[in-house]
Amino acid sequence: MPNRIIRGHWLILVGALNACTEAPAPGWSGYGEGEYVYVSAPVPGRLAALSVLPGQDVAGGAPLFALDADSEQAARAADAARLAQALAQAADTGKGRRGDEIAVVQAQLSQARAQAELASADLARQQQLVTQGFITPARLDDARTTLAQAQARVAELSASLQVARLPSRSDEQQAARAAADAAAQALRAQAWRVQQMRQDAPAAARVADTYFRVGEWVNAGVPVVSLLPEGAIKARFFVPEADLGSITPGQAVTLSCDGCGAPIAARITRIATQAEYTPPVIFSNAQRAKLVFMVEAKPDGTDGTRLKPGQPLDVRRATPADGKK
Repeated sequence: MPNRIIRGHWLILVGALNACTEAPAPGWSGYGEGEYVYVSAPVPGRLAALSVLPGQDVAGGAPLFALDADSEQAARAADAARLAQALAQAADTGKGRRGDEIAVVQAQLSQARAQAELASADLARQQQLVTQGFITPARLDDARTTLAQAQARVAELSASLQVARLPSRSDEQQAARAAADAAAQALRAQAWRVQQMRQDAPAAARVADTYFRVGEWVNAGVPVVSLLPEGAIKARFFVPEADLGSITPGQAVTLSCDGCGAPIAARITRIATQAEYTPPVIFSNAQRAKLVFMVEAKPDGTDGTRLKPGQPLDVRRATPADGKK
């Protein structure tokens, strides 16, 4: 009888040990969380076209929506005209006067030189007449004055001709170039605004929702379409404070959900630094037991496509047996 009792005790002990070794790893509750991309325009405008519907799959670069760009296109044309004007003015500062204006100055200079030659010849005659005593010295002074005036006129027109052939001063040229550059930058900014009136899908994704109808006014920066890119689903679950020390970023976990089939392998990518539902001052033992920390895990490979945002999940630490499956 004693041997039977001892044997029975051993069987109970072995059964208890087997139950302990085969017990599943502790698990936590969570849900699927989508990493949505909210597409908006950085400029305001009336929604002119909405090219997608909720639930639709779109490829990268596919058109999503467009705002009315008539006023922006008109402003772009005006900026282009101002740029052309500024470039023409900048080019003009590098030139002298027009050919016809220079020809007028050249004709005036030729006339002034002829008058100077005539005045010089008249002065020579007056000097001979004074020597012969036919005229007074006062007449000779008048001839000298006339010659000096004619020579001054020649010098004046020669200088005017030289100035007419020169370009504008360096400061004026620099100012004209700066004005042209400012006009070019204004045109570039306006072209960017016109481009931003239409938004395309940044990558292949599923349209999660649309927030405006055609004809409605959309303010700058307000999302018009939300996208869920391929593979942009993660698990978000909550770990009690007592289990926090046993998990680390990069640690392997498994995700289970209704209708998902086999568990999904994932790795922890984030552990929150602050607790959820935290009492404000001092934690008692009972309060500490209620503390939970948000943790996020990213599914490995393409298994994440089996998850849906908001779907309840059971999360467990991965075991060596999970790696063999």
